[in-house]
Amino acid sequence: MSSMKSTVKKLDDNVIKALTKVCEEAKQHIEGFDWLTHRADYSNFPASLAVTCVFLTEHHLSQAMEQKQDAYLRKQVQKQMLKAGILLKDVRRNVFFDSEEACAAGHGGNWDSRLATSH
Repeated sequence: MSSMKSTVKKLDDNVIKALTKVCEEAKQHIEGFDWLTHRADYSNFPASLAVTCVFLTEHHLSQAMEQKQDAYLRKQVQKQMLKAGILLKDVRRNVFFDSEEACAAGHGGNWDSRLATSH
């Protein structure tokens, strides 16, 4: 059983490394981009991977969508995952967008409960 745990840990570490690259780049290039996070059920991976890209406000998010930054972010996630040896079949099913503003309004700023109920 412990080898399974270490396999999952290694996989999660690789996911985190890949997403950290995406996050750092996005912070430099996309106005209003704040952070990203991920959730996954490693017994059904990579299909279960859900990456949430968080913007400061709904305005920043809609601006990013208008400028096709959502497609850019999906492409970056796919590219970095591929470098880590993880193939995402349809990245649109793995990458989602949200904002601090919407979380504050809908879940009182509690991201854990918001992410648990979304996607």
